[in-house]
Amino acid sequence: MITPVILCGGNGTRLWPLSRDFYPKQLLALTGEKTLLQQTALRLADLAEVGPPLVLCNQNHRFLVAEQLREVGIEPAAIILEPVGRNTAPATALAALQVNEAGHDDTLLILPADHLIDDIAAFHHAVSQARKVALKGRLVAFGIVPKTAETGYGYIKKGAPIQDCANKAFAIDRFIEKPDSATAERYLAHGDYSWNSGMFMFPAALFLDELKQYNTPMYEHCRHALEHAKKDLDFTRIDTNAFSACPFDSIDYAIMEKTSKGAVIPIDVGWNDIGSWSALWDVGNKDDFGNVTHGDVILEDTHNSFVYADNRLVATIGLDDTIIIETIDAVLVAPKDRVQDVKAIVTRLKSTGRQEANLHRRVFRPWGSYEGVVCGERFQVKLITVKPSAILSLQMHHHRAEHWIVVRGTARITKGEEEFFLSENQSTYIPLGVTHRLENPGVIPLELIEVQSGSYLGEDDITRFEDNYGRVEQ
Repeated sequence: MITPVILCGGNGTRLWPLSRDFYPKQLLALTGEKTLLQQTALRLADLAEVGPPLVLCNQNHRFLVAEQLREVGIEPAAIILEPVGRNTAPATALAALQVNEAGHDDTLLILPADHLIDDIAAFHHAVSQARKVALKGRLVAFGIVPKTAETGYGYIKKGAPIQDCANKAFAIDRFIEKPDSATAERYLAHGDYSWNSGMFMFPAALFLDELKQYNTPMYEHCRHALEHAKKDLDFTRIDTNAFSACPFDSIDYAIMEKTSKGAVIPIDVGWNDIGSWSALWDVGNKDDFGNVTHGDVILEDTHNSFVYADNRLVATIGLDDTIIIETIDAVLVAPKDRVQDVKAIVTRLKSTGRQEANLHRRVFRPWGSYEGVVCGERFQVKLITVKPSAILSLQMHHHRAEHWIVVRGTARITKGEEEFFLSENQSTYIPLGVTHRLENPGVIPLELIEVQSGSYLGEDDITRFEDNYGRVEQ
């Protein structure tokens, strides 16, 4: 049996301002109607002997991940929550341990959640070939046959062909870090080099054996973290202290560069890691002047550019090779050959405490969403949307009062000892320190305007007493 392992824990900082910490690129629909996570899960359909996927994600994304999988009819074997990011090797170790704990000797197919693959049939064929190699006692890396002298990827140099594999698989000569342009040109011309895709296939037990040999502390911390895991609704919440102490490392560094059992299969499947805005330009539908656009865009004398308008009209004049990304609260403008430096902007935002690095104006919650409308020194206004039959936690604030005005639907309100209904154009006031709750008993979304006032308006000013989504401190 093949157990797919979908690694969904990245932040996608190079796709800011669309991708942010609390809503990263794998949860965005960047290349069609479905998100990258949904595309990753759906491309597993029709693969032979494939079980439901194991998904590993940041605990802050858990409800978004579960909802997106539900939308496309995917029921995962488990969703394992990572309390902190520790890169791909510890995440994979958790998955392998989970499979072993269930008494299965499965082959793991490791898939980052944020990649694009155009040729699904070729991908399925590659997986079938890789499984044959993996079952011979190999840890298989999928190498991408390079089309250009790319400097943004690591490379794998293949060695001698592996016997009985019909020249489909090769020993790994070495892994190479992202090269400079001249070196990348040599690799492209040589023919023995492929891009390191970050996709792998190997028996779970073999991976754990190699991890114990080459990184015993990582193995032990991951084992301890999973042994002390707790169920939280439909999620597996691993031990925070054990996993936080785990070394930070990728599968490449922790295992593949050290093991004698590695193999690489070069594949051509229309792969792209969607790692930057220029990558999205590469795969986008271009007009006669080489431009890719989204939203309300007017171009004048503009060529080979990517213009993304999320909320308003964006017009350009006389631009070449330029990236423009407009969201409701931020605009990015950059030359196309400088998009790798977007990470520096995100770093600066975080260093100064700017929320634009983490949150969009609209913030999603398991019960619905809220969107900031206006914010002042001692007040802010939000539009709150509650899904049908959803209910917020029973809660209280120490520093703010709230006014609620229903603009659509019907609300059931708990305020102290009172419980009552509000319909459209009706309102209520929640004084500071009063226990309260909001529920949508109807079959259409509930929308209301919330006006907060007080000395402190941060989202961490909340004490929960009851919650349907497991967010009460035990």
